[in-house]
Amino acid sequence: MANTKIDNRTWWDTLHKNGPFDLKLFLTTKMEKSSSGLSDFERYKDAAIEIQRLIQLALDSNERFRAIGSKWSMSSIAHCKDRMHYNAFLNLKFPIFEGEIHPASSYEHNNLFLFQSGNRIKDISRFLERRGKSLKTTGASNGQTIAGCISTGVHGSTIDSGSVQDYVVGLNMITGPNPEDNIYLERESRPALTDTYAKNFATVIIRDDDMFNAVLVGLGSMGFIHGVVVESENLFLLRRYVKKINKKEALQLANTLDFSTYDPKIPDGNFKGVRPFHYKVFINPYNTNETKYGAEFIYKIKYYDNYKLDFGEPIPFQKEFVYLDLIYLFIKIAEKFSKSIPTIINLLKSSILPKEEKTTVGKLSEIFWDAGYQGKAFACSFGVDHTNASKALELMAKVTRENPVPGIFAMRFVKSSEATLAFSKFPFTCMVEIDGIQWKDNDNLISLTDYSTKLIEVLKNNNIPFTIHWGKNANWKFPGLINHMYGKNVKKWKKIRAKLLSIPMQEVFSNSFLDSTKLSEPLAIDEDLIV
Repeated sequence: MANTKIDNRTWWDTLHKNGPFDLKLFLTTKMEKSSSGLSDFERYKDAAIEIQRLIQLALDSNERFRAIGSKWSMSSIAHCKDRMHYNAFLNLKFPIFEGEIHPASSYEHNNLFLFQSGNRIKDISRFLERRGKSLKTTGASNGQTIAGCISTGVHGSTIDSGSVQDYVVGLNMITGPNPEDNIYLERESRPALTDTYAKNFATVIIRDDDMFNAVLVGLGSMGFIHGVVVESENLFLLRRYVKKINKKEALQLANTLDFSTYDPKIPDGNFKGVRPFHYKVFINPYNTNETKYGAEFIYKIKYYDNYKLDFGEPIPFQKEFVYLDLIYLFIKIAEKFSKSIPTIINLLKSSILPKEEKTTVGKLSEIFWDAGYQGKAFACSFGVDHTNASKALELMAKVTRENPVPGIFAMRFVKSSEATLAFSKFPFTCMVEIDGIQWKDNDNLISLTDYSTKLIEVLKNNNIPFTIHWGKNANWKFPGLINHMYGKNVKKWKKIRAKLLSIPMQEVFSNSFLDSTKLSEPLAIDEDLIV
């Protein structure tokens, strides 16, 4: 039988030390061993029974309950002061076979897999690669759990593939302690699994597009995600190259995403006129005299077995790169300066982003690899329509020069998502982000809350529609913020939540983040009728 260790705690923190946060109980569930004689599906169902027992305990204690994965988020979205459940040991994996596909499905069975919620992206990638398959995209690194990725809308910044939640085709949700609270959910318009297969692990089957889209980016508050059915694709390679390009040129590409006549001039490769898999621009906001930005181009190419003979081992190459991710780049720039935060900021005014004309080729899991820096960090990330990319960057950089903080900017681009509260809501969303190291009150700098407030205000005052990455730092208590970003979709999301969860379960699956954003507040009766 699955069993849970319950530890008394006083605090909990994120990977990048954005807390600490108060906590009463930390729960870790481990499944029955594979040597027990139970099949994997029996172990999976046994784990669901244990999760429902834990939900009942939370309900009986009038306490909140929250699942967590790898602690990747920098906001407090994963935190719950009462009971936090660590999912990492829930890591079963299931291929889907031909007879298990819904007769009306357009999916190919050999591209579909069911993953238990605690599976990390890196482990899923290894599993898929052994079968000649790959995820379509991941975040910038690969340590997050699959449930954590989709709950916060993690984007891989793949221009034409969308975010992690956009290749999810089915969800196994536990919405309460009763048998009927074990649900398999998928879209009615795009069914994936047969009822017979889904009943291996769920009691109730729901096919509903609106409900599915609302639950996709559910912020950990639509119930306990126990299983995720994802669509993979055939294994592919990525060719990555970073170079300095003219500032005007970089911004023009950002505003248009038109690469039809552009030539990145990558050595030993002809990518003229080819739209990249991934395009990223690095910007030092303090040096206004710099005429060139760092630009990362990643192109998708056909997989072949002997690519390492031609290009070498990709992961050791990645370790040598400065432009791994934004926070890592900042750390590499800052480490040559004094440890004084104000000194670092002052020196950035004359610092030029490093030159790095290096190329590497690898699988998705090798290019978007482990995070380069896991110490204290902050990150603010705003989504805007890509046509507003350079304008938003200019405004946010100006705020940063007037209210300096220890960080630098980047822009990434991602296709729109169908998820109701996806921050990648624009046809093509530009994520304008500033990452850096945390600072202390005695550094005499603006507070992070006040800084993020100014970023919100400057975009609002200049009529630039925006969203904010759910897992990043922001003033989430800013009045009317969520309604401003998502409009009528907020009511739509709340209505689905009320339909899926009983009133007591809505409270169990809430947390302070949901309270701060007003998303835990139920719809008024008249609002419900309007929706």
